[in-house]
Amino acid sequence: MNCAPCTVSGEVPEEPVVSKKSGLLFEKRLIERHISEYGKCPVTGEPLTADDIVPVQTGKIVRPRPAQAASIPGMLGMFQLEWDSLMLANFAMEKQLHTARQELSHALYQHDAACRVIARLKKERDEARSLLAQAERQIPAAQSAVAVNASVHSNGTPVADDQQGPGVSNIRPGISASILEKMTECNVTLSQQRKMRQISPTLAPVDALERYTQISSHPLHRTSKPGILSIDIQSNKNLIATGGVDTNAVIFDQPSGQIISTLSGHSKKVTSVKFVGRDDVFISGSADKTVRIWQGSDDGNYNCRHILKDHTAEVQAVTVHATGDYFVTASLDSTWCFYDIASGLCLTQVEDASASEGYTSVAFHPDGLILGTGTSEALVKIWDVKGQSNVATFEGHVGAITAISFSENGYFLATAASDGIKLWDLRKLRNFKKFTPYDAEPTNCVEFDYSGNYLAAAGSDIRIIQTASVKSEWNTIKTFPDMSGTGKATSVKFGPDANYIAVGSMDRNLRIFGLPGVDGAMES
Repeated sequence: MNCAPCTVSGEVPEEPVVSKKSGLLFEKRLIERHISEYGKCPVTGEPLTADDIVPVQTGKIVRPRPAQAASIPGMLGMFQLEWDSLMLANFAMEKQLHTARQELSHALYQHDAACRVIARLKKERDEARSLLAQAERQIPAAQSAVAVNASVHSNGTPVADDQQGPGVSNIRPGISASILEKMTECNVTLSQQRKMRQISPTLAPVDALERYTQISSHPLHRTSKPGILSIDIQSNKNLIATGGVDTNAVIFDQPSGQIISTLSGHSKKVTSVKFVGRDDVFISGSADKTVRIWQGSDDGNYNCRHILKDHTAEVQAVTVHATGDYFVTASLDSTWCFYDIASGLCLTQVEDASASEGYTSVAFHPDGLILGTGTSEALVKIWDVKGQSNVATFEGHVGAITAISFSENGYFLATAASDGIKLWDLRKLRNFKKFTPYDAEPTNCVEFDYSGNYLAAAGSDIRIIQTASVKSEWNTIKTFPDMSGTGKATSVKFGPDANYIAVGSMDRNLRIFGLPGVDGAMES
């Protein structure tokens, strides 16, 4: 009797056995090996042991010789068929392997993306919890302050209002008569002092600036998000503040070359930083639509005292009033806000209905009663702070106004944009000079020094211009190459008496230019 083929191999078994459970026929050596490895039937998947198989007695199997094996050409044909079958099987396996690799790669990519989403959601959840806890602590205090005394005390001082978190009403009490009186007195005092003011004997002369070179470079911000967007200097302490793309503001001590404090809290790039000049107060504006007021402590750290959320778009610039009691912010939401520093209260928010793309720069006139703003529509607007009215508009630039700066003499205004620098005579409200230092490249920053004798410009390099009168030439006395390698210097600021120049670029380094060894300057 001939035996049926093995269920696994399809060949007639030499030692046939039958499964008690399924009744299927197997080659003994094949089924025993499968049971030892898997412990189940290869066909039905049921548990199977060696005791469950029974040998079958059959007659001796004589395999007939195939007809093809009777001749050499026949055998070659058999070999060719076997080879073809092997190649087809190999091709199918390679195709399956390629498909499996693609599916695995796709699965790994989805897993990585899911991990990133989960991490981001966890971070946003933690931030939301933190903001909610902060709001819950501060809302009762803000509400009680409003209930006790509407918005302004009898002496004209605004009531404190942190304006943090949802639920806090944005009160706009306006600029009170007592505040206007204080600003007017400051204006009169500064105007009288300006007429009698003489150039400081310690002001760096032109020949000294001509010999300035880079004396130090300090990596202040993270390498993952390089870029310094704003610089300010507190002259009486020689502190330098920088605002970076990495969402941090850094307070740096220039004489020692050390970082005093790194201010974290903003969720997007810090676009503007300003020292108030007294009481160790510092202000930062950010693309996250908020402004933060920081208070310095005895240990050198700065703590966030107020978070101001009056703007609905990026805060582009901050400027501090000469009294040191008030400041103004400008935003891409086409408004500028006037704040009281002590309370963090927005006294008034002025909206420009004619602007469609918002403000990109802002600066107070040295006397404090005039405010200059630059727009993304290439306009420079002059405002009367007392009445919050637009009293003059300068046209002629191309592109957004990247920076504006008033000269200390009160007569000149410098503005920068994609087409270079323009100088305006505020007495006659006209443009009297134009510079195109970088040809097709934009001018990113323009800044007068405190004496009004020098004007700095930053773009693809840094240039120092000696100021003059309306009819005289304004000559470039020094050009510093951009040492960052980015080709984009974003900010420049003069140190006290122009004895050094601080420069920020689109790398993470603050660079100091001056005379090596002078006034405690550090060599890199």
